Amino acid sequence: MKTTLAEHLSFDQAKIVLERDEGENGKTLHLSGICIQGDIRNANQRIYSSKEIDRAVTTLNEQISGGYSVLGEVDHPQDLRINLDRVSHMITKMWMDGPNGYGKLKMLPTPMGQLVTTMLESGVKLGVSSRGSGEVDGEGNVNGFEIITVDVVAQPSAPGAYPTPVYEHLMNTQGGYQAFKVAQEVKGDPQAQRYIAESLKKIIQGLNH
Repeated sequence: MKTTLAEHLSFDQAKIVLERDEGENGKTLHLSGICIQGDIRNANQRIYSSKEIDRAVTTLNEQISGGYSVLGEVDHPQDLRINLDRVSHMITKMWMDGPNGYGKLKMLPTPMGQLVTTMLESGVKLGVSSRGSGEVDGEGNVNGFEIITVDVVAQPSAPGAYPTPVYEHLMNTQGGYQAFKVAQEVKGDPQAQRYIAESLKKIIQGLNH
């Protein structure tokens, strides 16, 4: 029986690279890095063979090439559904490099996408978490692996630890809603951007406590 599989990688583990493109609609932020590690036993004691990852990556790329939008969220839901009100980015492509599956994520101008972009540009290190399905045998080997999406998540305070939801934490933290509102309504204002950066840094520092 297939089960939901979620695997978290920190900013450093995923070797995330930030890229900025200037287009007609302004600046777009992209994240590139490892989305799923192969041929090792991970923090969840599961092993994804490079063969399984390669097949899953090929399938996902075929979906993207066929016009399917693979959307990702902020933080990690407990199932495989995509919640449109939490979407922050879309996967534009995936590829293999050695045993690992890499991906490129395009941040979207949604409320959650703007929030993540502001965090990253303020120096906050966010991680990624693959979300998929597969069968796990008694030795932890994953078979029939399918990638549904890759989400953006907060850095864990310890290996294997999952963060509290970023959006709810911000909305319920003193100053969080004010910083979020400014991020949505004010663009191109250096003073406002400095305020956002300082506010979010203070808020994010409390996410892992």
